[in-house]
Amino acid sequence: MAGKYVVSKQSNGQFHFVLKAGNGQVILSSEGYKQKISALEGIESVRKNSQIDARYERKSAADGRLYFLLTASNGQPIGNSQMYKDASGRDGGIASVKENGPSLKVEDTAP
Repeated sequence: MAGKYVVSKQSNGQFHFVLKAGNGQVILSSEGYKQKISALEGIESVRKNSQIDARYERKSAADGRLYFLLTASNGQPIGNSQMYKDASGRDGGIASVKENGPSLKVEDTAP
């Protein structure tokens, strides 16, 4: 089953999207956007940049857990991953974003 993007409106009025793998697990979360069109443009940026390994910044949190950021060509973050216990988990998350990122399926739950 292919992945999909889910757009929602947060309680603070901002729009947000997540990329879900085919199994329904969230593999990438966006920042908040003031307008829905900006969130949709963020999705398009994930589609373009998810295939480029150099766009992934591999990071470590203060508590030692690992995560990654997907960035645009200008270096701005597009989305971030969940936290992982080890590098192999993080690398698997990156592989999943590469696999599911090109998805054209968008579920819009925002009013």
